Amino acid sequence: MPALWIAHVTVTDSEAYGRYAALAGPAIAKHGGVFIARGGRFVQLEGKERPRNVVARFPSVEDAEACYHSPEYQAALDHARGASERELVIVEITE
Repeated sequence: MPALWIAHVTVTDSEAYGRYAALAGPAIAKHGGVFIARGGRFVQLEGKERPRNVVARFPSVEDAEACYHSPEYQAALDHARGASERELVIVEITE
């Protein structure tokens, strides 16, 4: 079943986070991920507000998790650490 990769982010260092984004996009695509929302308009109804919200669709939870643990994504993530505060969750779509 397909899955969504949902990230809620506050960027604290835009230059370093830009390096993360440049590397993360190709890593996500390599694992079948397709962005369906990237930093667009949002309405926070509950919980901690993060100004950047990203949603990518993957073929499966396993594909999304493999992407996260891949060397390519981990290399990208090195730039996000210390340059952002974030939460990331993978949720299976029940269609």
